[in-house]
Amino acid sequence: MKRLTMGQRAGWGLADMGIVVFVIVKQLLVLAYLTAYLNVPIGIAGMVTTGVLIFDIITDPLVGYFSDKTQSRWGRRSPWMFLGALILAGGTVGLFSVPAGSSVQLTVVWVSGFFGMATIGFTMVAIPYGATAGEMTQDPRERSTMTGWRMGFASVGILVGGAVIPGMASAMGHSMAVLYASPLMVIPIWLSLFITRNAPRIQQPSGVPFMTIFKLVFSNRPFFILTILYGVMTFAIALITAGLPFAALYLILDDGTTLLSGAANALSVLSLMFAAFVIGSILSQAAWVLLSARLSKLGALVLGLSFYILLLFAIFMVFPSTDVTLMALMFVLAGMANGSYQQIPWAMYPDLMDLTRHQSGEAIEGTFSAIWLFGQKVANALAPMALALILAMYDWKETSQGKVEQTADAIQALQVSVTMIPAAVLMLAILGLLFIYRPAAPLASQD
Repeated sequence: MKRLTMGQRAGWGLADMGIVVFVIVKQLLVLAYLTAYLNVPIGIAGMVTTGVLIFDIITDPLVGYFSDKTQSRWGRRSPWMFLGALILAGGTVGLFSVPAGSSVQLTVVWVSGFFGMATIGFTMVAIPYGATAGEMTQDPRERSTMTGWRMGFASVGILVGGAVIPGMASAMGHSMAVLYASPLMVIPIWLSLFITRNAPRIQQPSGVPFMTIFKLVFSNRPFFILTILYGVMTFAIALITAGLPFAALYLILDDGTTLLSGAANALSVLSLMFAAFVIGSILSQAAWVLLSARLSKLGALVLGLSFYILLLFAIFMVFPSTDVTLMALMFVLAGMANGSYQQIPWAMYPDLMDLTRHQSGEAIEGTFSAIWLFGQKVANALAPMALALILAMYDWKETSQGKVEQTADAIQALQVSVTMIPAAVLMLAILGLLFIYRPAAPLASQD
């Protein structure tokens, strides 16, 4: 198979910008939107977000299977991604457009319906997109480069979803903010499809029956282990992300005297912290590619997660903080650590798909992509519910005003939930990588 051009590598990565805008919006804003602006009790809000995301998980295997079976003049994956981008954007706009004066019951039904629509669109894009990483090249180093481009563009998506949209929402409301940002979900995906239209692809649909395909995937033990461990990592990150809007309100209290106080006032604390996080992530992408080549992918990932744990301990020690400049610096470092989680597992798992293709002769990357995203989606579904249950145990108060006085115990529960609990979860992931994944995986998939 011929090597990809630099434009094709970068063009492939561009699609993730549009995907990540939605991922960050759903992780960061939905729970807080329901609880802080729509007056929905946090326990019910947690059940809504988790219920929709569990529904999303059910659709994954079907989209993966049918994309493997699709035959069209545009290939197996492109039609799914093209249409999915529109459904994704439309559902997201609807999600944040709850009619004024709606009852809690109507709000729950409205948000659930449009959130479900958006997640179907996300699945139609994300699973075929993940499959193309295994189709375009079988060179592990080329995949690392592609993933570096992908995570660079993903960092821009994080900036839009985590900094720009919340800032716009504060100024013009959630509905208008998401409406104006929706082209940033659709255009990168469509443009990526155009740029990579001539890249190598496996066009022949799979002829393997539904159950046989899944048996082939689950017989790949290293892939199965890595999928579970990636889900564990994602749970930690999703817990932080779900709690960050609350942390920006209750744990980062700008006193107006530090270097970045003006920026915090202009952008909002949440937008400033996310901007700092994205800067760190962008700065780290090339470093993680180089470290993966020097230390091996597995070694670089363990290093990055260890760095993340140390930072979470440090943030726990300084919370609550009135120094937004110090917190912004710590979020830059957190973004650099998060770059390892963003990039390296996505460069590791296509190497494991190759094992099954070589052994069976079947190109079933769509099903592999569905199972890979399954672990991520389970974690993203459980994290908001876990945070909601923890805060509900300490009588966290809902409001329609953005912020309300909370008890000291509730604030402490929030502090632990976004630092110490994720740190413990990441430590479990490291132990799993070293003592379960490494002995089972071929050396090539670690390097």
